[in-house]
Amino acid sequence: QVQLVESGGGLVQAGGFLRLSCVASGRAFSSYTMAWFRQGPVKEREFAAAISWSGTSAYYADSVKGRFTISRNNAKNTVFLQMNSLKPEDTAVYYCAAATLRNYTGNYAWPGEYDYWGQGTQVTVSS
Repeated sequence: QVQLVESGGGLVQAGGFLRLSCVASGRAFSSYTMAWFRQGPVKEREFAAAISWSGTSAYYADSVKGRFTISRNNAKNTVFLQMNSLKPEDTAVYYCAAATLRNYTGNYAWPGEYDYWGQGTQVTVSS
């Protein structure tokens, strides 16, 4: 069982920035595709960003492209989400997710690809 623990959320004004972190347990982190999803008030969970196991490929939702950057440190079992130029519509609970090689088919934006999820961290952007 893999545990994912997110941190770094908080309250920030529009135009500000936050950096989310997600630490994974276990020894196989470097083989996982990692992603960040988010769920705003009265909204369904939506894809934000994903990164390949090696870190060489990153993918973004159109709504965050150019403002958010996903990265990872495999030596520290950690994935990051740097969020700049935040907008009130970015307000959501942000979830870290891990896709193992066993199940991953390449559809990085689909929640069903991911085997493990963190508990989420709240991000609130005030106008």
